Amino acid sequence: MLSAEQKARLDAIAAMPDEQIDYSDAPSLPDAVWMKAAELPHNKQQITLRIDAEVLEYFKGTGKRYQSRINAVLRSYVEAHTK
Repeated sequence: MLSAEQKARLDAIAAMPDEQIDYSDAPSLPDAVWMKAAELPHNKQQITLRIDAEVLEYFKGTGKRYQSRINAVLRSYVEAHTK
């Protein structure tokens, strides 16, 4: 259970524009990490997915196989939340 102070801090962060978030202490992972995950054999299904334009633009800007990188990020999220 969150305290009122913790909830207020989280609400303030959630309301913060992305441009104001300081990512300087977040570790940068090399593309090789994401590409290794993307190369693993998986049963993939074609779907239609609506993504924010900025998110799609970012991944397209990373070059070929950007869809595999999106999948790798989503897979990483699933693995982190199912353990």
